[in-house]
Amino acid sequence: MKKVWIDAGHGGKDSGAVGNGLKEKDIALDVSLGVKKRLEDNYDGVQVLLTRSTDVFLELSERTKAADKAEADILVSVHCNAGGGAGGFETFRYINPQPASVALQNVLHKEIMVALKPFGVIDRGQKAKNLHMVRESKMPAVLTENLFIDVASDAAKLKRKEIIDALIEGHVTGVAKYLGLQKKEAKPVTKERDINVVSPWASTAWKEMTENGYFDGKRPGALMTREEVAIVLNRFRKNELQK
Repeated sequence: MKKVWIDAGHGGKDSGAVGNGLKEKDIALDVSLGVKKRLEDNYDGVQVLLTRSTDVFLELSERTKAADKAEADILVSVHCNAGGGAGGFETFRYINPQPASVALQNVLHKEIMVALKPFGVIDRGQKAKNLHMVRESKMPAVLTENLFIDVASDAAKLKRKEIIDALIEGHVTGVAKYLGLQKKEAKPVTKERDINVVSPWASTAWKEMTENGYFDGKRPGALMTREEVAIVLNRFRKNELQK
């Protein structure tokens, strides 16, 4: 079982970047919750652990200590950016990273940008920085900066459900590819047929037998005999073969 630690940046009294009617902490949480659900729903052998699942504040040290204690296989810290400019998406690893962190960043960045390509999001590239979440975690770690809160064009995108969905999908695909996760087999969808439409005679017979107590001991003299059951089953079989 692979353990994935998803860290929704900021929270509680720490809103993170704020602008254009948006708060970084809210978007980070929405994406993180979406990643957990989609990864666990669609892939085998993975458990997604969250730094926070609600709007609460945690110190940076609490976040990395919890991930280390859980012995997570990877850590992804989800954020939004600020600082103006043209906006866009970028990822960060530690300035002196372990090779696994570089590999994780390569796959994660690529898959998120693939998901964002239809929406014209600028690729600001893969970068390295002395950030706590990627420095203090023991496992491979990457921090994603998912568009700019204070850039009007990016903020407009972040208000669209399909953009949030693309961010979630990109994170999920990147994590799954890095860890080599296998998709769950799709369960066949079976549609229950309406007995009144498919077999009108069967509906009538069933109603009569039920009302006459053939199955519940109310029938005078005896319950339904084996011969009677055989007749009913045979009629069902013939009806199916004629379709």
